[in-house]
Amino acid sequence: MGLKLSLKPGEKLAINGAVIVNGERRAEFIVENRASILRERDIMRAEDATTPARRVYLPVMMMALDPSERVRLFREFEQRLTEIAGVLSEPSALSICLKISAAVANGAYYKALGHCRALIEYERERLNDVA
Repeated sequence: MGLKLSLKPGEKLAINGAVIVNGERRAEFIVENRASILRERDIMRAEDATTPARRVYLPVMMMALDPSERVRLFREFEQRLTEIAGVLSEPSALSICLKISAAVANGAYYKALGHCRALIEYERERLNDVA
């Protein structure tokens, strides 16, 4: 059995870079072959990559959606991750960076996005503590 997806009314989904918008009713479908799939909540627009952690997330997301650009996007990802890791000193945050790097190296982009969300949350908490 493939990947079963359930979409809420109006929910968006990207499959191999194509954006699909669900109609007015809840819908379920099954993807039976290998495809790059991201739900609306996982998609970040380029203009929303406004913090160092978000600038790590964006190329990982794009690598998940566009296999033909992975080599170019990996260079950007590597640069962004190196930048943020260079200013972090807390072991838990550096551990998240290592998890992101390992997931990307293994081609587990969706898993890497989960770790990126943890890094974004870490960053948000620290910025709120400073503000």
